[in-house]
Amino acid sequence: MPEAADPPAFPIPRECPYRPSARHVGLRADGPMTKVQLYNGRTAWLVTGAAQARAVLSDYRRVSIRPYHGNYPLLNEEFEKVVDSGYADVLFGVDPPEHTKQRSMIMPSFTLRRTALLRDDIQRIVDEKLDDMMRHGAPADLVTMFAQPVPSMVMSTVLGVPYDEHEEFETPAHKLFVPELAEEATTELGEYLDRLIQKKENDPGAGATGLLDDLIANHLHTGELTRSELVHIAMAMLVAGTDTTTNVISLGTMALLDNPEQWEALRADPEIVPAAVEEILRYVSLVEAFARVAVEDIDLGDGQVIREGEGILISCAGVNFDPAHATEPDTFDILRPARPSFSFSHGIHRCPGDNLARLELEIAFKSLVERMPNLRPAAPLDKLPSNNNDGTLQRLYELPVLW
Repeated sequence: MPEAADPPAFPIPRECPYRPSARHVGLRADGPMTKVQLYNGRTAWLVTGAAQARAVLSDYRRVSIRPYHGNYPLLNEEFEKVVDSGYADVLFGVDPPEHTKQRSMIMPSFTLRRTALLRDDIQRIVDEKLDDMMRHGAPADLVTMFAQPVPSMVMSTVLGVPYDEHEEFETPAHKLFVPELAEEATTELGEYLDRLIQKKENDPGAGATGLLDDLIANHLHTGELTRSELVHIAMAMLVAGTDTTTNVISLGTMALLDNPEQWEALRADPEIVPAAVEEILRYVSLVEAFARVAVEDIDLGDGQVIREGEGILISCAGVNFDPAHATEPDTFDILRPARPSFSFSHGIHRCPGDNLARLELEIAFKSLVERMPNLRPAAPLDKLPSNNNDGTLQRLYELPVLW
């Protein structure tokens, strides 16, 4: 009887920054669930089937998101540093009932109605950054001049963080995902947010106000939240709400420019931008996988059982590129009928800011194609630096453009 092959190593490096590796997506050929080997020698289940992924992410009683379980599937050493820093101790790192309590505190600020009220502010921010680029003149770096500052300014508005202090939170936020700097970055960002919370307590209503002020008045002062919890919630939202959107803007623009017929389609009809955003989210699949661990045996009915204590990776790319989710999934096509991608996850830990992210992306791409219809790369796209190999949040470090 032939020996079973060793599980494939995961994560699988991308050949192209703006789309997952075909080898990653191709793991579905072995079925909707397959074992993979992590950098530390441990194995985990990789779930690539859309139905199985939704079932696992909906099963909060038998599946835990807490990263302190022994076999929680960390993708690299960087993730260990981030977990050790305490960054994952709230929201996307806790299970019910803590998660339920914390999420209920922030969700009123992210409803469709509340998000829609931000449209004018977001449009102003986007226009301001495009004005800055045009004054600067071509070539300009779309990442540092547009993709980074827009989400940062939007989240500052939402949270009530003074943007004139942006270097105090942007600098440590960028260092947070560098393994050797994670602990230092968490300390710096935590100290800044603690000072800001103290300032807001001492002088309520002064300066920039937003969700942080609501959490202080309605939950910190009532004892529902500790100061440490509030600092970590603010940190999680500030980092997650900026880094993800930044990378979708930069990688999405790269994908459009690398497929000129797609840019032309958007230029011909900017009103298709909502569908274009969904296709960009699907195709880029920014997060390689969502990590969980089984706390009970799980039989998904396909003959394979996830045993208690085993790590689980729910493949974002696997679902987004599943033919059951999208026809001809390997084709980047912004004209396909709009269907929500899997990129904001599913179940109780679905991204709370998905409405805000979609609105930002729609305004950013529509304004970009209307203000700079002749946008084009100023350097070979296949030479641009990105983090194709580390399995963390996919990011592009620079995108020089002309217009």
